[in-house]
Amino acid sequence: MSQFTFEVIGMTCEHCEDAVGSELSRLPGVQNVVADAATGRVSVTHDLPVDRSSWEAAVGEAGYEVGSWPVSHDA
Repeated sequence: MSQFTFEVIGMTCEHCEDAVGSELSRLPGVQNVVADAATGRVSVTHDLPVDRSSWEAAVGEAGYEVGSWPVSHDA
C-alpha cells in the first residue's frame, strides 16, 4: 500500500473535505482518504497505481481542482 498527498484548490470547510473524500473513495484501489481544508491537502492510501486523470476528474466532480501534484508520495 502507498500513501499519496496532493493539494486541492478551493477546500474551505468540513463539507468540502467530505465532498472530495467521497469522490476519491469511489476510485479503484483507494483504501482511505483524509482531506484537510486547513492545509488544502488530501492524503490517499491506495493499493493500485495512481492514475492522475481519474483522480483529477474525481476532485472535479466534487467541485474542486487539483493543485500541486504530488506534495508527497510514500511507496
